[in-house]
Amino acid sequence: MKDHRDVLIRPVVSEKSYGLLETNVYTFVVAPSASKPEIREAVENLFDVSVVKVNTLNRKGKRKRNRRNGTFGQRSSEKRALVTLIEGDSIDLFEA
Repeated sequence: MKDHRDVLIRPVVSEKSYGLLETNVYTFVVAPSASKPEIREAVENLFDVSVVKVNTLNRKGKRKRNRRNGTFGQRSSEKRALVTLIEGDSIDLFEA
């Protein structure tokens, strides 16, 4: 069994993910080998909340050109999870 901290890597900080917080949906970068039940269990155990639904997506890294010598590099690919919580639960990720 994996440690829950190995499944969830970091929260996604973007304008779109902040907009989803209003509908009780939180976005995380997760391990590429993580399954939906593992993600659900990790979120429920780490943050003490109830998860309704987990959606996952694989994002391929962009190909970027190096201006100095004309070669190409690639950003790393990542797997993201959109976790919907039960009404009334919340995760205090970005509280000041």
